[in-house]
Amino acid sequence: MPWERQFDEHQVLDKAMQAFMAQGFEATSIQDLVAGMGLNRGSIYAAFGDKRSLFLKALAHYETHHRQAWFATLRARHTPRGAILSVFEGAIGAALSDRGRFGCFLVNSAIELSLHDEDIAEVVAEGLRKTETSFRELIVAGQTIGEIPAQVEPARTARVLLGLLVGLRVLARGRPERPLLEALADQAAALLR
Repeated sequence: MPWERQFDEHQVLDKAMQAFMAQGFEATSIQDLVAGMGLNRGSIYAAFGDKRSLFLKALAHYETHHRQAWFATLRARHTPRGAILSVFEGAIGAALSDRGRFGCFLVNSAIELSLHDEDIAEVVAEGLRKTETSFRELIVAGQTIGEIPAQVEPARTARVLLGLLVGLRVLARGRPERPLLEALADQAAALLR
């Protein structure tokens, strides 16, 4: 009789993601994943393959179901400029309430693994490109309705916003201090004036 999944993949990938965010790829053992996901080793291996394959699935899951969904929600709730500023406000809020200092799974993966694993580097690069594209599209939309000045150069500004956001996420791991993080958000707002 063939093996059949007895779990919700979305839920267990969320749990795997949490385990990897808490400790990083290298420090997370299969036993940590068994405990965190609530699955036995055999089920993990049968459903996801090895630890690296599970990590890649969890990272892709994070990008699609968390980061990009977050951007879509902000776009739906705010004007273009407001959506951009909400990205920074949300990142600050998450950093200040994150007692474990887990940070952003994508940024953490960029720092820990991108230099050593081409597949992970590709997922990270694509996630960063999507963020940059979202910023650029929001700038253009804001210019269309007159909320962002026409002299703001969309592509260049989107790249700088991406750098500020990644910098904020990295700083938040070591110094989750409101004034420090808000200085970056203030700089992002200044770019849109």
